[in-house]
Amino acid sequence: MDKLTFMRAYCRIVERGSFAKAADDLQVSPALLSRDLKLLEDSLGCALIARTTRRMSLTEHGRVYYEEALRILADVERSEDAVRRAAGQICGRLSVNAPHSFGVTVLSARLPEFLERYPKVELTLSFDDRVIDMIEGGYDLTLRIRAALPDSGLIAREIATVRQALFASPAYLAQHGAPQTLQDLSLHPVVGYLHADDPMASTLKGTEEAIPQHARLQVGSSLVLRDLLISSHGIGALPDFLSNPAERDGRLVRVLPQHMLPSRHLYAVTASRRGTDAKTLAFINHLQTALASERDDS
Repeated sequence: MDKLTFMRAYCRIVERGSFAKAADDLQVSPALLSRDLKLLEDSLGCALIARTTRRMSLTEHGRVYYEEALRILADVERSEDAVRRAAGQICGRLSVNAPHSFGVTVLSARLPEFLERYPKVELTLSFDDRVIDMIEGGYDLTLRIRAALPDSGLIAREIATVRQALFASPAYLAQHGAPQTLQDLSLHPVVGYLHADDPMASTLKGTEEAIPQHARLQVGSSLVLRDLLISSHGIGALPDFLSNPAERDGRLVRVLPQHMLPSRHLYAVTASRRGTDAKTLAFINHLQTALASERDDS
């Protein structure tokens, strides 16, 4: 294994915290990684990773080597990306993670054009509504819909605004009546989103009052939440990319239309060392342009 290849492998071992997981990612055997690490340590004259039967940890020299390897690999990536851009070549494996509901209803429709435009990009796409560890998962890019993101060593770029409002089905409102004030909401069951920043509390724009919630149901999928509202199980908040089609065809009606929930933002999150990767930037730019164009047309 050449030195740059092993630097990448070593970084993956450190980030995954396991020879077996790193070997699986790299599609090599754990024994091969272990052998190459031993050869490297022999050439350096020091141990990089302290291993026991149950865990592994970096030595002081191993931490220094990891940080230097990240810097060197980032420089190599920037150099290669600069050449690819100059030659018009965007290629390689791109691993993306996105929220399930957004991926199914929005992202999937924007993939064909991207894949046609960049035929040398190999795309791996997974959906998860939980906030995942992108380094642990080995992702180049994660898409997150949040009010704000916590400070971290990751790079977040806002690429769209996601508006939210309260909805119920016409049948539900015909049977139970439409709330006219915020206080009226306490008389209705609320269907909550389990992975929200705070699933039990929301504040409407234009008021400091929290929405009174009797959380009859909490679900971990916005798609299921939408379907429960359409099936007349209560009142709940939905993002615009799910509510717009259902509102247009009359399956859902906006509740308290004079109020909007605070907007969320769609963030493209990358690890700092991968932030300038050409294929990642191409994907982010493609998605941002497509969403902006559609919003302008609506």
